[in-house]
Amino acid sequence: MNGETKYLSLDYGLKRIGVSVSDASKTYAFQRDYFINNEKFLSSLMDLIKSENIIKIIIGRPLRFNSEKTHITDDVDNFSKKLIKKLKNKSIECEVIFFDERLTSSLAQFNLNASGLSKKKRKDKGNIDTISAQIILQDYLDSIKNRK
Repeated sequence: MNGETKYLSLDYGLKRIGVSVSDASKTYAFQRDYFINNEKFLSSLMDLIKSENIIKIIIGRPLRFNSEKTHITDDVDNFSKKLIKKLKNKSIECEVIFFDERLTSSLAQFNLNASGLSKKKRKDKGNIDTISAQIILQDYLDSIKNRK
């Protein structure tokens, strides 16, 4: 593992978790494949965190337009607690933060529809999850750049 660090974002879902990783300059977000949300997920995620030298994880936090919780917000909160505990148990120093993910799935679907991919690939919900994770991470990276 080299000294270059990266950020990772997750679009958490009950069935699938979309994943995106930044470049080392933390300027651009790149899609990764999604994970199936099962008992192997956290171990696979730990492997990815180590191999990509991740120092920050951005988790999309689902909220309604009025900032109230959605049906999945508590699941995301519970997942983040498990993730933080697993990171500590593995002695991995990695900051975990939430970032507003409102409209990312709609934007991801729009991007897929405009992409020219076949109808079958556009309907693959895993593609929406990975694009959503990329949008979350890119929005986060842009927000940091805009604050400077």
